[in-house]
Amino acid sequence: MAGGRKGSLAEGIRLYTVKRWDKALVELLAVNTERFTPEENIELAYYLGLCYTKLERYDDALLYLEQVVTSGKDVLRIYQCRMTLAYIYVITSRTKMAEFELKRLSNSGFESAQLYATLAYAAWVQKRYKQAVEYYEKALDLDENNANALNGLGFVLVDSNIDLIRGLRCCKKAVDLKPQNAAYLDSLGWAYYKNGELLEARTWLRRAHEAAPEQKEIKEHLKIVTGG
Repeated sequence: MAGGRKGSLAEGIRLYTVKRWDKALVELLAVNTERFTPEENIELAYYLGLCYTKLERYDDALLYLEQVVTSGKDVLRIYQCRMTLAYIYVITSRTKMAEFELKRLSNSGFESAQLYATLAYAAWVQKRYKQAVEYYEKALDLDENNANALNGLGFVLVDSNIDLIRGLRCCKKAVDLKPQNAAYLDSLGWAYYKNGELLEARTWLRRAHEAAPEQKEIKEHLKIVTGG
């Protein structure tokens, strides 16, 4: 430990709770675990894994989240860590590993809208569009107002030309539920474009770009729709 400083698990958790993830990580890494019980070690691994995830240091996060999954006893916490593992695998293009984690949860009876929405996203990444639609529909069967699933379903339906009108309807509902979400604004703009409504498409894609000007996909959609 630098300078002999000792961290506090409780303080690290507090910092994580108030979203000061970089400071929480420093605090947690400085904790002296010599007298920790196995349960306290798992608690520490859990929060280290979450901090690394929030800071997008995914390889480090995997090491700690796997500790919780293999050695933890809290069923809900293990569920959360498996979901987080699946999320990391999806965004780091390890979609088959993501599906493995999610299907283990599903087979164990842990169904949720979030689980099926993540499975749907993994299927979409692999261009299995019809399966993605099926998973998003399962998510909505469990939670008909799940904005993430509505947005995902709407985008897949329009982007793959499966059902342009239904896709637009889903995207509208997602934006109604979360009108400030840049990804949902982008999907709605793209849905209008795919339906041939260029004025509406430009309006919504410009709003999406204003909300997230650095987002690559939004910039690409806006460029296509505006011709510039």
